[in-house]
Amino acid sequence: MITSKLTSKAQTTIPQPVRAALRLEEGDELLYEIVDQRVILTKVPREKAQDDPFGAFNEWHSKADEEAYGSL
Repeated sequence: MITSKLTSKAQTTIPQPVRAALRLEEGDELLYEIVDQRVILTKVPREKAQDDPFGAFNEWHSKADEEAYGSL
């Protein structure tokens, strides 16, 4: 059995055997599912890189931009 403690700020460290089993790395997202008084912890898959060279520029993804430039 693997355990960890909860801090006063409701934080905990994910034990190394769990990190290894899920292949967790810094920046990974975790999904928590509550099922019958149990929590299922799952690693959220990272999105694959997009072929769109402008995909990284989120500042151009507003509704106003879509209305102004959506038909181009």
